[in-house]
Amino acid sequence: MKEGENGSTESLQSNWFKAAESIRLEDYIYDLPDEKIAKYPLEQRDHSKLMIYKDGEIAHKQFSDLPENLPAKTLLVFNDTKVIPARAYFKKETGAVIEVLLLHPELPTRVINDAMLVRHSCVWECMIGNKKRWKLADKLTTNIEITGQQVSLSVNYEDYDQNLVRLTWDGDFVFLDIVKALGEIPLPPYLNRDTEERDSETYQTVYAHHDGAVAAPTAGLHFTQNIFEKLESKGVKRSFLTLHVGAGTFQPIKVTSVTEHRMHSEQVVFTKQLINDLLENLETIVPVGTTSLRSLESLYWFGVKLFRQETTEFFIEKLYPYPFAEKDLPSASEALRSILAFMEERNMDHIFGETEIFIFPGYEFRLCKGIVTNFHQPGSTLILLVAAFTGQDWKRIYAEALQKDYRFLSYGDSSLLWRKD
Repeated sequence: MKEGENGSTESLQSNWFKAAESIRLEDYIYDLPDEKIAKYPLEQRDHSKLMIYKDGEIAHKQFSDLPENLPAKTLLVFNDTKVIPARAYFKKETGAVIEVLLLHPELPTRVINDAMLVRHSCVWECMIGNKKRWKLADKLTTNIEITGQQVSLSVNYEDYDQNLVRLTWDGDFVFLDIVKALGEIPLPPYLNRDTEERDSETYQTVYAHHDGAVAAPTAGLHFTQNIFEKLESKGVKRSFLTLHVGAGTFQPIKVTSVTEHRMHSEQVVFTKQLINDLLENLETIVPVGTTSLRSLESLYWFGVKLFRQETTEFFIEKLYPYPFAEKDLPSASEALRSILAFMEERNMDHIFGETEIFIFPGYEFRLCKGIVTNFHQPGSTLILLVAAFTGQDWKRIYAEALQKDYRFLSYGDSSLLWRKD
């Protein structure tokens, strides 16, 4: 954000808060008929439609045309998180069915990659379905089978008010074994259907690697090995980060003043290789998906904190990026080099962090030049992100997508949007 005419940071912050308070939810609502929501994926991932928006112009392609519509030496950044079967059901002796949706590990570790390897017992924050039928003192039990062995699993409240649930099991199995044997893939609520067996494959990117998400980074669902081969032939580069997508991504905005919306924290992981790739391709960075974009922009702001010697904790508060004078901020290169120096000093190959960054109109993008993304829900945080990226043209983009019969949301069609500066 540019400094105010009087040059004072205080005036800048005051002006920013006034501008932010003027952003109203009703300005980011559009009519999305139910028949436009893709309830199922196409048979072939890369046969989806692709809308291209650049310099105010809109073109219509097929997703298999993506490689020829990216400049050579583009750096595509992918989120390689893997969706876990995080939804489980437990039946009480009374017949009541309790739904438990894993959200985030709490004990013995909050680091998702490590939490997958815990043995015997752990505590997770959960979303509880039919909670009124599951009392504080009740312990729910079930038997599951893992590699031919019967395993007894019990769940009880660790903290009723905070929805913290302790899971305890016998045998020498890691928690990921338990989850895979017990749960089902949690589809987005707006699909309004039960999970089916094929969703375990189709609601997963072909490059998914690190278990821990409860929602897929759906912009990546269109990519196939054939697309990757075409990208490589074109000279397009690839790099990977991990953001374990949480259920908060589906949380609707329920407040009139959007800045009051609660953003749930999500865990991010970056490698030293990724940061070097970014430094070598600063003018050509295109994230695949809003999760990749939010991760990359959060990475810059962690570099800001290091550059300004504020803290070494990687946590980006939802409004941290906004009330800065430009003169107080490092360049993208300076921010990334601050992170590399931090990692090298501590002999780190990767860094973990958490972010609740909220990107809405008025945000100035620091790393990302374009984005590959699907079409998002009305009045959602992701529509606000698209509006920040494309300006008021987002309305024209979405109106044309509706008129041209694009398929919307997680299993829907794709777009390649270039930033409007």
